[in-house]
Amino acid sequence: MIKRKLAGIIPAILLFACPFLGFSQNFKVEKINPTNWYVGMKNPNLQILFYGKDISKSVVSLKPYPGVKLRKVNKVENPNYLFVDLEIAKTTKAGNLKFMFGKTEISYKLFNRTAKPQPLTQNDFIYLLMPDRFSNADESNDKFSDMADPNHDRKNPFYRHGGDLQGVTNHLDYLKELGVTAIWMTPVIENNQFLTDEGGAMRSAYHGYGFTDHYNIDKRLGGNEAYKTLVNEAHKKGLKIVHDAVYNHVGINHWILKDLPMKDWLNQWDKYTNTTYKDQPTYDVHAAEIDKKEMLNGWFTSFLPDLNQKNSFVSNFLIQHALWIVEYFGIDGWRIDTYMYNDQDFMNKCNKALNDEYPEMHIFGESAVNNPIAQAYYTKNNLVVPMKSNLPGTLDFVVEEAIFEALNHDFGWNEGVSRLYSVLAQDLVYQKPEKNVLFLENHDHHRFFSVIGEDFDKYKMGVTWLLTLRGIPQFYYGTEILMKNFKNPSDAEVRRDFPGGWKTDSLNKFEAKDRTAAENQAFDFVKKLANYRKNSEAIAKGQYTQFVPRDGVFVYFRHTEKQVLMVISNTSKEKKTIEKERFAEIIKHRKAGNDIISGKEFNDISNIEIDPKQVLVLELK
Repeated sequence: MIKRKLAGIIPAILLFACPFLGFSQNFKVEKINPTNWYVGMKNPNLQILFYGKDISKSVVSLKPYPGVKLRKVNKVENPNYLFVDLEIAKTTKAGNLKFMFGKTEISYKLFNRTAKPQPLTQNDFIYLLMPDRFSNADESNDKFSDMADPNHDRKNPFYRHGGDLQGVTNHLDYLKELGVTAIWMTPVIENNQFLTDEGGAMRSAYHGYGFTDHYNIDKRLGGNEAYKTLVNEAHKKGLKIVHDAVYNHVGINHWILKDLPMKDWLNQWDKYTNTTYKDQPTYDVHAAEIDKKEMLNGWFTSFLPDLNQKNSFVSNFLIQHALWIVEYFGIDGWRIDTYMYNDQDFMNKCNKALNDEYPEMHIFGESAVNNPIAQAYYTKNNLVVPMKSNLPGTLDFVVEEAIFEALNHDFGWNEGVSRLYSVLAQDLVYQKPEKNVLFLENHDHHRFFSVIGEDFDKYKMGVTWLLTLRGIPQFYYGTEILMKNFKNPSDAEVRRDFPGGWKTDSLNKFEAKDRTAAENQAFDFVKKLANYRKNSEAIAKGQYTQFVPRDGVFVYFRHTEKQVLMVISNTSKEKKTIEKERFAEIIKHRKAGNDIISGKEFNDISNIEIDPKQVLVLELK
């Protein structure tokens, strides 16, 4: 999520007030979270949040159910909440629990587990899209008068545009053709937020990062059933789904914030305090405590209140929600927003809970830092530090910056492609650098094609690096058809609608006939390499070996005993000759190769000529 510094705004929720509530015999349960649960979980403990007026004054009991014990009924500051602790034995069968709140009976369903997350590995190719900006298949859910933001206007870059989950489902074949194996969408959970003033413009929460009800998918995207349909249809086509999770904050219109369970549900301050967005104090051995506190406990913005993850009830609420999402919808992968702003002890606890239940599921976080040590701190690392992260992988912001340096600057000792080599040479700080997620752009960054000056040779080189370096590649929607723009005057410029996703669009870029020659060339380039890598042993399991760049030429290998890929990039302005001898330790007895990109045969790789700004991906024979 993009950072915005807002000053002088005092949010409505700073203090908790608990007025005297009169005694009532008519107990009504208005909210239950989680809305249901599952038998067969490795962790037998479940904490259910019940909400209703004066509910804490009721006598709570559980009718006998084999394998389920009511351990404790927790009362908190606000009498409208109860947190009920259950223990569910491994042998428990699915069915209906019956709770009694005084004389009121409440049913609670236990289902069998069905989720079987598919692992994300190096030969996967993740496609990131914003549902509201991708395709509108159902115009009936574009807007609702009963929601805080009833606006819908494609002419306004800050309003909702009507894209939905069915629109994504309708284009699964397009993504499969491109070579995509996994889909990551910006959050789909309900964002029933009012328009907010950001930089002088009133903006909607179409991006999805301000949750208002954790157990509802936004009905403007199609609701829970549309998400289930998308996941099921994607799985039928061999595509995986990565869910975008947010633990650090919620939307200021979240239903819980309207009647807080307790004051410390949020990180509270005497006066509004924004996060500093400075990651350094969280790992700096010289850091002042106030700097660390402001970084972690300050609010991301005034309309995204900061959750207090040290509160055990908050912690349980968030962890159980994560498990529920995976099980209820059948999620495969897990991306965590604003990772470095969270309490790291909580994150370790949450990551462990997910991986205990779903050992095959890959989890990766967003920590927007600018050096390998900082990036490694927030994932499994080889650093000697007091707080050891258990996060399996991270979004690789450092490699993204290095790729741009390599493409846009001339070769030098530390400049140009030397920078990319140098960053990758520091992989020793990660336990498993191959689990990092590589990218060229996302919804918070300038468009890749614009950053490289709309140079197609640079485009091909950058895409080739993305798809052949170590790690799991992620692509941003529209990059395959050369969508461009800088974040000027706002990030809306890099979040434009995919052309053809709306029935009124004059051109449909999902179809080759409506794409320009350059757009088809880009699409076909990505398609060829992305589909090749699906079945490449060297990409999936191979070692990454790189050689020091010389004269602007960068050579690296992905290799196993059975397959060797040699990637040669000439970032200079002159033709270069590559001599085989320098790379003999990897090439060994191999004498020929085939360029995966062009299909050209190299019957003798003793001396390979490569033109300026060109890249070769040779499968050696």
